[in-house]
Amino acid sequence: MQGPNYMSAARLQELKDELKELKSVVIPKIAQQIDDAKQNGDLSENAEYSDAKERMAFAHGRVAVLEHLLSNAEIIQEKIVTTAVNIGSTIIVLTGVEKRTFTIVGSTEADPSAGKISNESPLGEAFLGRLLNDDVEVVTPVKTTRYKILEIK
Repeated sequence: MQGPNYMSAARLQELKDELKELKSVVIPKIAQQIDDAKQNGDLSENAEYSDAKERMAFAHGRVAVLEHLLSNAEIIQEKIVTTAVNIGSTIIVLTGVEKRTFTIVGSTEADPSAGKISNESPLGEAFLGRLLNDDVEVVTPVKTTRYKILEIK
C-alpha cells in the first residue's frame, strides 16, 4: 500500500481540473472522433481510428492515475515556524562553500531544477526531521554530499 501523496492546495486543484477536463471534454471528443472514423468504413487501415483509439487509451490511463493521486492526496499545511524540517519546509543549506535553497514537496510537485525536492528522494528523506544547524550526509549512487542546515522556513 502506498502512503499519502503530499501536495499543495494549488497542485490538488490543478489535478482536479485536469481530471474534470479529461472526463467532460477530452474523452467525449475522442469518443466522437472514434465514432466518426468508424463511419469511414474499413477500420483495419483507418489511421484516424487507430490514432483516436490510442489517444483514448492514454486518456483513460491518465484518468486512472489522477483518480489514484487524488484519492491519496494530503494537503501540505501552511508551515508554523518550526525547528525541524518537514514536508512544506523551505531550507537553506551550506554544501562546501555554496548555499542552496530547497523546498521539501510531495513527489507530484518535485522539480529539482527549481529547488523543489521530493520527500521521497534520497535528499528529501535525509533532510526530513532534521534540525537547525544539523549536519546531514546524503549518500547517492554517484557520491556522498554533506550539508549543514542554516535556516528552516
